[in-house]
Amino acid sequence: MVNATPLLRLWARRRLRRLSAMDPAAVQQDELLKLVRAAERTRFGRDHGFENIRTVADFQAAVPIRDYDAFRDKVWGSAFPHLGDVGWPGPVPWFALTSGTMRDVTKYIPVTRAMVRSNKRAALDMLAHHLAARPESRVLGGANFILGGSTDLKPLAPGILAGDLSGIAAANVPAWAQRFTWPPEDIALEADWERKIDRLARGSLDRDIRSIGGTPSWLLLLFERLAELRPAAERDLARIWPNLDLIIHGGVRFDPYKPQFDDWLRGRPVDYREAYAASEGFVAISDRGFGEGLRLNLDIGLFHEFVPLEELGADRPARYWTGTVEAGVDYAVVLSTCAGLWGWLLGDTVRFVERDPPRLLVTGRTGATMSAFGEHLTGEEIDRAVSRAAAGAGLSVADYAMGAVFPTATQPLGGHRYVVEFAGGMPSAAALDGFVAALDADLAAGNEDYAAHRSGGFGLRAPELLAAPPGFFTAWMKRRGKLGGQHKVPRVINDTGLFDGLLDALHVVAQETADGN
Repeated sequence: MVNATPLLRLWARRRLRRLSAMDPAAVQQDELLKLVRAAERTRFGRDHGFENIRTVADFQAAVPIRDYDAFRDKVWGSAFPHLGDVGWPGPVPWFALTSGTMRDVTKYIPVTRAMVRSNKRAALDMLAHHLAARPESRVLGGANFILGGSTDLKPLAPGILAGDLSGIAAANVPAWAQRFTWPPEDIALEADWERKIDRLARGSLDRDIRSIGGTPSWLLLLFERLAELRPAAERDLARIWPNLDLIIHGGVRFDPYKPQFDDWLRGRPVDYREAYAASEGFVAISDRGFGEGLRLNLDIGLFHEFVPLEELGADRPARYWTGTVEAGVDYAVVLSTCAGLWGWLLGDTVRFVERDPPRLLVTGRTGATMSAFGEHLTGEEIDRAVSRAAAGAGLSVADYAMGAVFPTATQPLGGHRYVVEFAGGMPSAAALDGFVAALDADLAAGNEDYAAHRSGGFGLRAPELLAAPPGFFTAWMKRRGKLGGQHKVPRVINDTGLFDGLLDALHVVAQETADGN
């Protein structure tokens, strides 16, 4: 294969010089006005007086913040899915499918040709930062492995297709880049994840893989299958893909997984790069080392706003942007994009670590959610499933909390652990089994991402239930100094230290009970 890295390196040098010279606030204001001028004659632009917008303040006064449900009801309305000239000029040929709201199982995120170009520019920027960190890289000298969902796109209406964002990206890979990307279409189209991982592993064993990108939990499952197919490699990824140079990850927190990746790499200096790539747009990328924050993408067709979390419920929340944002504050992300989304509440929370250039850490979601493996369960979905499962099993829940259990060398599948205190004493084993089965089924029925991860028990192991004795949560909250009306048992615990403390407390109670008997 021809090594195109030298050409990429020439472009990267020019691009990095431009990035280093940027005035973040000036670039973002210019980007907003370009978006506004482009959409001025759309229905949204006419309804919101885009012809009169000259500043960021003008825009914020004219365009309210809306979440998905409000945008679909008040902006798209009955026009959906025919959104041509509604929020962006020209047709909207694709919709990316992602986890839904309490009202809809699936959200449909518009993707325009301008957004496809935006995503490509962000991906190239990531490669530019990689080459800056690894000047010796030959990343385009072999295959670049994209571990995504099925690339099969389904007709939503004549001329409009819907599916996984990776499928939309695959349909728009330029001819020159196709020789550098893998897998081929027949494998990429595979919808059965167990079969797909097996085919990907077998097909990549003897391929010159230079980079790989995907969700950490899925990458680790692929590595496990590679090890099964090539035991002589002794779980050393460098002996399977000796030219691997770059790992791109995103979608979930990476820090719980990094020790496992380091074990697979055995000290090999592979570059880790994080991508904050939402279905709505490619928000930020890592331009420095692991844990140093992600650099905001300023000039690719997105305008970013940030609302302090305590302001989210206000009628007119304070709206910050690149020119006014502050480091150390927890914000909800709001986007306006070249796909016709305006004042769109993304649902993610971030905290800036630097302002020039703006770098941020992704801190979570605007609601209590569990997405340790890309399953994107909302607190409402979890609450609902627990309540329904208890009712179906003839049980009553006094209190509960849940958290993630991450993969280990001996257990490559992650999962969720539920600590549940049932009212009326300890239920029978049969009742507990029924509760777990009903909980799992309810979550899968209401959330497509969870269902995909649980398909065949391959990407996410079944929920684990630990039944707590009566009074356990009251005692635990008291021990933490959190007992009282203003304190509530945290339902979804993403803080691993806090969750480990809860499990330790339960273990102590169980041991004391056993000793007492």
